[in-house]
Amino acid sequence: MTEMTQRCGLVAVVGAPNAGKSTLVNALVGQKVAIVSPKAQTTRTRLMGIAIHGQAQLLLVDTPGIFEPRRRLDRAMVAAAWGGATEADLVALVIDAETGLSRRIEPMLDRVAERREPKILVLNKVDLVRKEVLLGLATALNARVEFEEIFMVSATTGDGVADLKAALAARVPEGPWHFPEEQVSDATDRMLAAEVTREQLYLQLHAELPYDSAIETEKFEERKDGSAVIHQQILVARDSQRAIVLGKGGARIRAIGEAARIQLGELLQRKVHLFLHVKVNPKWEEDRGLYREIGLDWVE
Repeated sequence: MTEMTQRCGLVAVVGAPNAGKSTLVNALVGQKVAIVSPKAQTTRTRLMGIAIHGQAQLLLVDTPGIFEPRRRLDRAMVAAAWGGATEADLVALVIDAETGLSRRIEPMLDRVAERREPKILVLNKVDLVRKEVLLGLATALNARVEFEEIFMVSATTGDGVADLKAALAARVPEGPWHFPEEQVSDATDRMLAAEVTREQLYLQLHAELPYDSAIETEKFEERKDGSAVIHQQILVARDSQRAIVLGKGGARIRAIGEAARIQLGELLQRKVHLFLHVKVNPKWEEDRGLYREIGLDWVE
């Protein structure tokens, strides 16, 4: 393959919380690179998934869901979302077809409409919606934003994902690839480890644990035998939340750690020794160092 025939471009994947952006990025890449949970606003950083289609390399920026920011962390996440769309070659707006044109996405549509990049509309979760409703939604959204193309997909089942991937590949500019063919994300192993543990926290605790929690990877070291030793602390705001994470006799944190360890072993393709502990810090959101750790900029 010569450089002249290669294509490479950045695709900013934007949308409201729980629109299915992370699931879609994973489906386009062909393996897990972004965390997924039923809990809204789980994506916090601009993790990039790297997908290959023929001679094209797609750099998929999985942005935090765009919502009305109230706290410093919220503002940092929204800044990251729009930052992920800066200087993109394409903007892919993902809309939850089941939720439709809700009031919460109105401001987002105005922001997307102002952008100069070519825009593609991705209606996700179409397997849950009647065809006539989908067509009406597509018409209404296209009246608000000038989209180059509209795709109807189910990121969960994979329906329509191949067609979307081919279209994105055809639209990115000619140019050399930015990453080796085997690389699927620009996230460091350290960041990936924190994301995987945070996903298990959400999956196993559901509504029991409020959004004010974070994972800090304190130590990540590789042993001579090829295995990795990872020490992480789960930051929560209150003692009552610490009790929830620990569970009776420490059962819950063991289950979280075991599931995260297995998944990390598969992702990193090595044996992982994972050690978790819980720390109560009511002001963890004011820790500038932690923002750097999880890949966010400090926003006043």
